[in-house]
Amino acid sequence: MAKTGYSRADRVADLIRMEVADILMRKIKDPRVRSVTVTDVELTNDLRSARIFVTALGSDDETKDVFAALAKASGFVRSELGRRLTLRYLPEVAFIKDLSGPRGDRVLRLLDELHSHPDHESDSSSEKTSP
Repeated sequence: MAKTGYSRADRVADLIRMEVADILMRKIKDPRVRSVTVTDVELTNDLRSARIFVTALGSDDETKDVFAALAKASGFVRSELGRRLTLRYLPEVAFIKDLSGPRGDRVLRLLDELHSHPDHESDSSSEKTSP
């Protein structure tokens, strides 16, 4: 029997990510949830618990409102997943703020700053080699 490149939990997590994104976009009526993007889903190997990572646009107060709305809608999201997926056990759903976007932006900004500042060593070495 051929082994797949990743586990069943990873495949189910990908499926949950797509379905939750669709549910939040099309089924949830709360306007606070409109600015949410599902970035990743971590599922335990026993498929009992799903951590859904989301990003939300807006200020800190708006983000708090978004996560309050997501907490309120988690039961609906879970029941809608139950209709769409054929799993023996439906995982518990928890929405978590994804911090990888701002971290990645900060790293890119730092790299840009490194490349924008002239390196003193390369300037002094180019002066020595020029006639």
